[in-house]
Amino acid sequence: MRPASRHRGFTLIEIVVTVAIVGLLASAVLPLAQLGAKRVKEQELRTALREIRNGIDAYKTAAEQGHIMLEVGQSGYPPTLDVLVDGVKDATSPDEKMIYFMRRIPRDPFFFDPTVAAPDTWGLRSYASPPDRPEPGDDVYDVYPLETGTALNGVPYRDW
Repeated sequence: MRPASRHRGFTLIEIVVTVAIVGLLASAVLPLAQLGAKRVKEQELRTALREIRNGIDAYKTAAEQGHIMLEVGQSGYPPTLDVLVDGVKDATSPDEKMIYFMRRIPRDPFFFDPTVAAPDTWGLRSYASPPDRPEPGDDVYDVYPLETGTALNGVPYRDW
């Protein structure tokens, strides 16, 4: 007579415990992954704001130095963000060379619609608008993200 054969495998309790442990670990990792993704987007936002603001400042400096023809009453800031990429004619150059201030306008990494052109993903503030109520106008004095959320450091994105 043969001894009763023993079945090898996992019991239902072992499987349930294993799935519970894996679920617990996954639920702990997910918020860390989301935090990491938000941190990366915030770094991209800082870089994009710095690039655009440097381009705006370079345009203003060129205007103050007489490289850009200004009409009476103009602030010296670019009329649009596209001008920074498209360039302007150098008023001091005899053969009217072009001056370019940026290679491209970076996108706002928090902007929700990827089909919108990069310059349209930013809020614009003209030189004439107050800092607490930025509004577009005849020029671009500053840009700000349209995201209404708050950064990891507690500062609203619009205040960056």
